[in-house]
Amino acid sequence: MTPAPRRRREWHSLPFPLALLEIKRQRDLLRAHNLHDTFGAGGERPRTPSPVLLPYRSYDGSGYDPDDVDMGRAGTRFDRNCALPQTFPEPEDHGLFSPGPREVSRRLLARSRGFRPAVSLNLLAAAWIQFQNHGWFSHGDNRAEAPLDVPLAANDDWSRCPMLVRRSRPDPVAHTGPGRPPTYENTVSHWWDGSQIYGSDEERCRSLRTGEGGRLAVVDGRLPDETRPGLAGIDATGFNDNYWVGLSLLHTLFAKEHNAICARVESAHPTWDDERLFQVARLVNAAVMAKIHTVEWTPAVIDRPVTRAAMHINWYGVLPARLRRRVGRLGRGEAFFGIPGSPTAHHAAPYSMTEEFVTSYRLHPLIRDEYEIRSHRDGALIDVTGFEPLQALATRKAVDRWGMTDLLYSFGTMHPGAITLHNHPDCLRDLVRVSGEHVDLGTVDVLRDRERGVPRYTAFRAALHRPPVTGFEELTGGNAHLAAELRDVYDGRLDRVDTMVGMYAEPRPRGFAFSDTAFRVFVLMASRRLKSDRFFTTDYRPEIYTPEGMEWIDRTTMRDVLLRHHPELAPALEGVRNAFAPWARTR
Repeated sequence: MTPAPRRRREWHSLPFPLALLEIKRQRDLLRAHNLHDTFGAGGERPRTPSPVLLPYRSYDGSGYDPDDVDMGRAGTRFDRNCALPQTFPEPEDHGLFSPGPREVSRRLLARSRGFRPAVSLNLLAAAWIQFQNHGWFSHGDNRAEAPLDVPLAANDDWSRCPMLVRRSRPDPVAHTGPGRPPTYENTVSHWWDGSQIYGSDEERCRSLRTGEGGRLAVVDGRLPDETRPGLAGIDATGFNDNYWVGLSLLHTLFAKEHNAICARVESAHPTWDDERLFQVARLVNAAVMAKIHTVEWTPAVIDRPVTRAAMHINWYGVLPARLRRRVGRLGRGEAFFGIPGSPTAHHAAPYSMTEEFVTSYRLHPLIRDEYEIRSHRDGALIDVTGFEPLQALATRKAVDRWGMTDLLYSFGTMHPGAITLHNHPDCLRDLVRVSGEHVDLGTVDVLRDRERGVPRYTAFRAALHRPPVTGFEELTGGNAHLAAELRDVYDGRLDRVDTMVGMYAEPRPRGFAFSDTAFRVFVLMASRRLKSDRFFTTDYRPEIYTPEGMEWIDRTTMRDVLLRHHPELAPALEGVRNAFAPWARTR
């Protein structure tokens, strides 16, 4: 009898040097095989060279690449990490509703067994990733006409049968050609440019500025109230969809950081006008956020020595950060000196966000249903509230009621939810949007992947070069009860398990807040957001950022940002090495 082939050891079980090399091997493999332009072979869109490479970020994300003025611009389409033949949507009469998305939400996602915390993180980590996502991707307003009719079980208590879910807004300028999957437009800039703060068009950006000293409008420590009809109660900022207190804290904090950068740069360059100060401060602020995400947030959510080292190498190279600051960059290699300052490279396709990247960031279990508001002075409990009084048009009232400092402290000392099955928040499974639309976001998350042609879990896993799973027990790491639940919901069809469900179900590497499958997408796209952007590569230099700006980036951590604008939090942050880990309660 021929012996069964030996399964390759997972990277996280290898010794440190081999694990680090394996992560690099994975990234190289993904760069070569998992970047797909949705125009496809023979369908290239016209490439127009950028007329001039400006020394600052454009308002809409255009003009970053010398050969392609539209690369990454707001209003260009999402591309793919899976091959195009795998990305056709499932038809409504066969597959789209099988099994019922609402049944998946009710039976596998609902927080029916109590809240399960992610004890290694604080709630700022949950707010942070939504804050960053809003600067990376948005499908825009979904279509109200001809909604999808989601079937409901006979015992479902949803308020209307069938459940109506708006369809994804199609790409308004789609030219994919016959026999090609549909595409969707990213309505915000694809770049890591802080567009969630600054907006993705010039008109919006200028409406948020004071017109003096490069500064953003901040009044009495707060962002102004939104003036667009029907949105009073939400902060005026670059992108404020799905807004809540967690976002308000971070949007306000980094608007203040922008203004502090303006003051520093202006002190060194007192003759510069408003526009020049603004543009330099935006460059610096975006880089501060990118650095925080790379060397603080990501190591907090994938907390292993090898992943901490890998993210350090992405930003600094193999040298310790202090030594890297002293010696500067010698040569252009990214391995020894990090991606910032290295040559720009897009690898196998023009730069863009991808639909599979969006899928991997479906992290709604991070959100809590109940929130404890505590005093930053002594840690005393002030109030307990649900999610509704913290979100949408109630956001500014909540900040008025509890104050920015106590809210930051409360978020720093609360845990988010664990990213796993049976932990999707009730508040998001029964949510009324500002528009009045009543949604179950668990249902919507499942439906969107099917509608937008994201392959189901086993195919998605194979596309990312992971070994196959042979059964429900293997998928769940031997959890027989969970395997039985999945088998029942999916009628014994492992190949029908939804990608998000599979990623929530699979056992995570020790120290990981999310799945190893999602990690493969991040291995590719986290580096790509830096490597394709000339402001993080060829133009990451003092001539563009100013020496003062470069020093600001090098010396700033999330803890520094918090203490710069809220020094009263110093007792709570004493001894805290990573601001996204739980803070000690003050006494």
